[in-house]
Amino acid sequence: MSLAAGGEELGVLVGAVGAAGFFGLMIVIVWQVAATWRARMLAAREEQYKELATRYARLLEDSVELQRRTAEEQRQTLDELTQTRLAVGSMEKMMREIE
Repeated sequence: MSLAAGGEELGVLVGAVGAAGFFGLMIVIVWQVAATWRARMLAAREEQYKELATRYARLLEDSVELQRRTAEEQRQTLDELTQTRLAVGSMEKMMREIE
């Protein structure tokens, strides 16, 4: 009976080691899946950041171009206003001379 009890204990030990190995393997698999998922999420976030930075750069260029155009149009409007003032001044002078 002692031999049977020793064999039974050995079977329990083998089962415990096998179960521990199985659970250890499962932990490693879950850990690696989580690490892979985390890496994919970080890569996706990095890609979104790059797209956002590209969009921001484009908007900044558009804004600078719009400011340049606005400044040019303001200069043109100022020139036209100056010419209009000169023309009105000349007309006023002529009208005074006619009176």
